[in-house]
Amino acid sequence: MPALSRNASTTILLARNPTTCNWFHCALCNLCGKLPHSPLCIFVSVEGVTSPSMRNIGSKLFVLAIVAVIAAGLAYAFMPRPVEVDLVKVERGTVQVTVDEDGKTRIREKYVVSAPLNGRIVRISLDPGDKVIAGKTLLTMIEPRDPELLDARAVAQAEARVKAAEATLRQMEPQLEKARAAQAWAESEAARIRKAFRGNGVSESELDTAEFTFRERSEELRSAKLAVEIAQFELEQAQSALLRSRPNTDSADLQLAHAPPPLSNDDSNPGATNDEHSVDPQAKPSPSPAANAWEFPIYSPINGSVLRVMQESSAVVTPGTPLVELGNPTDLEVEIDVLSRDAARIHPGDDVLLEHWGGAVPLRGQVRVVEPSGFTKVSTLGVEEQRVWIIVDLVDPPEQRTTLGDGFRVEARIVVDEARDVLKIPTSALFRVKEQYAVFRAEQGLARQHLVKVGRQNGVEAEITAGLAEADQVLLHPSDQISDGSKIKAP
Repeated sequence: MPALSRNASTTILLARNPTTCNWFHCALCNLCGKLPHSPLCIFVSVEGVTSPSMRNIGSKLFVLAIVAVIAAGLAYAFMPRPVEVDLVKVERGTVQVTVDEDGKTRIREKYVVSAPLNGRIVRISLDPGDKVIAGKTLLTMIEPRDPELLDARAVAQAEARVKAAEATLRQMEPQLEKARAAQAWAESEAARIRKAFRGNGVSESELDTAEFTFRERSEELRSAKLAVEIAQFELEQAQSALLRSRPNTDSADLQLAHAPPPLSNDDSNPGATNDEHSVDPQAKPSPSPAANAWEFPIYSPINGSVLRVMQESSAVVTPGTPLVELGNPTDLEVEIDVLSRDAARIHPGDDVLLEHWGGAVPLRGQVRVVEPSGFTKVSTLGVEEQRVWIIVDLVDPPEQRTTLGDGFRVEARIVVDEARDVLKIPTSALFRVKEQYAVFRAEQGLARQHLVKVGRQNGVEAEITAGLAEADQVLLHPSDQISDGSKIKAP
């Protein structure tokens, strides 16, 4: 019987012949209950011991070994494996608390040119985007449509409009002086604060407030000047309408009405019919002095661009009919409607970030006005909401937003609170444990739960005031598979 291996106490024998199995029952034969006459039989024996009890011990040891292997396999199969998680480091930075809402751009000062009197307007050839110059660009001409222009009532109405325009101009002049005085005071105050700041007499916040007040007063002065200019142009137009209520050959009157060179007495014919002085709407104004004496030109009152043409074709219009809307496309502001509870946290001077306006870089703005009156708006879900308008000035120069126009949609983030150089983590790493916030911190391959104190939050990031240190690693989006002490691994 050949021996495969032998040590001090045990011999393992391999039998190739059934006749060699006559000495002992092997453990395999005892286990299966068959006689040891298989072609391959294993014998376990202890040197010098051939009793049946030792053979039973060997078979039991073999069974125990198989059970141990199965148990080890099951234990390995059910052993908890590390959970893959996303980790992020605790870092220092700025946490901004913002009110996020959609907004819309609008031109700060729009001017709608309307018909000053009854008549037929010549077709307007201007298109949106065309440049106009104050007092030089001809918008359209108004032709008399019938003898009603000579009616005394029309003359009286034109005179009333002149008086109204004069009153408006007189009303604007004190406002201009008030704005000029306020701007001068703000300028001197800003200069005084700058001088005091250089001597460490005031804080930087007071300097910023003085600078902002000076800019605001300067804009108010500019707006007041523009209002006075508009009132002056309205007065001139009203006076011209009064002069052109009837044919007038006086050279001075024609010059005031922006007419071509004065007519001679021979050319003037007050009794001429309307057909003699009619003008084809599709053609250029007739160069005839007699015909031009019956036409009323409307010039652009401001420098800017054409925003909309409201009445393009030739038509009979009444006083007050809107014709053209003008404005300066570079002089933009943003209007944002927010919930009233959010408006209570917004103050003039707050910084604003304007995103997704079409450019690669967000634009900077500053809150100018929080309107004191709210309005009701029905949301897309049918819920009535109380909202408030927030008016924002653009800080970036027009060169950085050349493609931004009137009525463009923007996404505004109004900064209502800010903390700089603080520890922060994504809010997706936080979860609630009763009434406190907690995170899972990665420690040597294990997830350890730690309670933290949270300061400012903005929905994306949260300020950590206690419980974590810089460069600690925390788990993002912890699932229900994670508990205190769970094994984790980064992907």
